[in-house]
Amino acid sequence: MTPERFNKILRVLNSRQPDLTVITDEVHKGQNLSAIIRTCDAVGIHRVHAVYREGTFRAHTGTAMGSHKWVETLVHRDIVTPLRSLREQGFQVLAAHFDARATDYREVDYTRPTALLLGAEKWGVSHRALEQVDGSVIVPMMGMAESFNVSVAGAIILAEARRQREAAGLYSQRRLPEEAYRKLLFEWCQPVIARYCRLNQLPYPELDDTGHLRDPQQFSRVRNTE
Repeated sequence: MTPERFNKILRVLNSRQPDLTVITDEVHKGQNLSAIIRTCDAVGIHRVHAVYREGTFRAHTGTAMGSHKWVETLVHRDIVTPLRSLREQGFQVLAAHFDARATDYREVDYTRPTALLLGAEKWGVSHRALEQVDGSVIVPMMGMAESFNVSVAGAIILAEARRQREAAGLYSQRRLPEEAYRKLLFEWCQPVIARYCRLNQLPYPELDDTGHLRDPQQFSRVRNTE
């Protein structure tokens, strides 16, 4: 762990936005999923929700460039579960979807707790999901194509969310809850030890102010066997 690496981890964690997230509704192409995750990492999202009635989450790591390690993905079998949960937490849920109530994506206030819902490549956002959202946003098109690729649309909308939040100063202070912050700090600084602790149901040990174990002898055997 170099000082430069540790400082970057601190900077990224201090920029994470716990009240901004993405829900993918049956998005199944690995490259699209990974591109979405990479964008989420870039704008400070630390947790996304992926919905599949069947199958598993499969990100294309070449597209994500390792971003899946820094963004937690929660997988759900039913679209209603994450939508209801987020709305109960006070999130506005906005679908990237063209319908009668859709507004220009730039006219939305993303400084509010916001969940962006992205639909499947072929079918878009499901009817069941649309019954649960607070509104829809669109990216105006100037060409013959009717819509952007789902990952591109997500990137455009999330870039606007970042712009608004940056202007409001939401990236200038740590916003993750203390417990979540400490957990992620340890896992990012000491991934091998973190994995060992999880497998053995052990609490994470303390870190010093450089990202190293305060008592390195405690886990020296673990390091030697990895």
